[in-house]
Amino acid sequence: MKMLIDGEWCDAVSGEMIEIINPADLSKVDKVPSSGPEDISIAVDAAEEAFPKWSAVPIRERGRVLKRAAENITAEVDRLTRILVQEQGKPFTEAKGEVMGFVNVLDYYASICGSLHGKTLELEGIGKGLTFREPIGVCGAIIPWNMPILIMAWKTAPALITGNTVVLKPSSETPLCNLNIASLFQKAGLPPGALNVVTGTGIKAGEPLASHSKVRKISFTGASSTGKRVASLAAPALKHITLELGGSDPSIVCSDADLERTAEGIVKARFYNCGQACTSLKRLYVMEDVADRLTELLLSKISSLKVGNGMEKDVDLGPLINRTQRSKMLDLIKESSTEANVLCGGDLPQREGYFFNPALVVDVPATSRLMREEVFGPILPMTRVESVEEALELATKTNYGLGASVWTNDLGTARTCAHAFKSGMVWVNMHLRVPAEAPFGGVKESGLGRENGTESIEAYTEWKTVILG
Repeated sequence: MKMLIDGEWCDAVSGEMIEIINPADLSKVDKVPSSGPEDISIAVDAAEEAFPKWSAVPIRERGRVLKRAAENITAEVDRLTRILVQEQGKPFTEAKGEVMGFVNVLDYYASICGSLHGKTLELEGIGKGLTFREPIGVCGAIIPWNMPILIMAWKTAPALITGNTVVLKPSSETPLCNLNIASLFQKAGLPPGALNVVTGTGIKAGEPLASHSKVRKISFTGASSTGKRVASLAAPALKHITLELGGSDPSIVCSDADLERTAEGIVKARFYNCGQACTSLKRLYVMEDVADRLTELLLSKISSLKVGNGMEKDVDLGPLINRTQRSKMLDLIKESSTEANVLCGGDLPQREGYFFNPALVVDVPATSRLMREEVFGPILPMTRVESVEEALELATKTNYGLGASVWTNDLGTARTCAHAFKSGMVWVNMHLRVPAEAPFGGVKESGLGRENGTESIEAYTEWKTVILG
């Protein structure tokens, strides 16, 4: 498949290609251009040329374009879902939910497009002042492989609705559905150059995009280490920047929690997308007096999860994205077996593909890598605690701060934890839900800025003040 620049499908200047591999059976799905700095410059120039025209379109008409794009995606949801399953591996139901999540984000921003307001100021001794929010210009978006469609929505919808133009670089492992969705934007009436999709690796394509002098904003989702690199590349030109980075989300289970509901919620929050979600539940702290019962419930539910090809019926977990991710999980289980108890999983199914049986690891010490690092795979580490205070002390000892959760029926406990967690999001009696209306992002090494909600609209605009004498 080719990449989309200025409304045209094209190859990379170099002619080089990248093969897209299905992680479930290691078959070749397709290939895409491997772009470099020259391709990025062509795309940025196209976006710069399209900016005056697109930003001049009335905002409600821009909203109608997004609405038509949502209708186009809905009409082709099953086709897009199959593409996503093939390149990323997630189960069909999860993939379809992600594609429809894109539709939901477009619907949300189309519905609030008239809410971008400025202010009128009374300036004593001067006159009046007016403030406006104007689009930034060309925006670069760099997205990961784990949630490529939903994260594309989070970046493109607020950027486009506010009149910006976009150069999007998808992951080199999962670009196909992104390209197909971009074509549906064109069919919805988005002018050429307003949304360009340039495929390639982070080094050859991502870095030139982040450092390009004409790109005025960069929005990046990915690992914290890579986010720091992106920030350093954006800094010389003082670009606007949004970073949604890694997480090691803690979760506390209190003595009064509804354990059946809690166990079900924990399993969904940890093993969704084969555990490959930045804000999935990654560290579990359980009160001693309910730990045995919760362990029984978790063990039963995790052991019954079905691992398989995402196109198969009733599959709960697809494969990990590649061999590297699977090797990391195997190393963590091997290391954990010497310091904790692996109650189930952690081994490989007897089938081709990057599959990994979901694991429950208990009695995990605080010094374990499972409790200190971001574990991007289907391993749930659990430890026992004597009090909420102890749990909070352990939960907050991390450089990450994306999400956190507490399971309790006590409003006071919920309030205490919500204030004590050092994270951008807190859930009570749930985890991982990220609605389009709610600002999402992290603190500390989990990122800068927010996506979703009206906050994201503001992040794609700049203030202008006009003084009337």
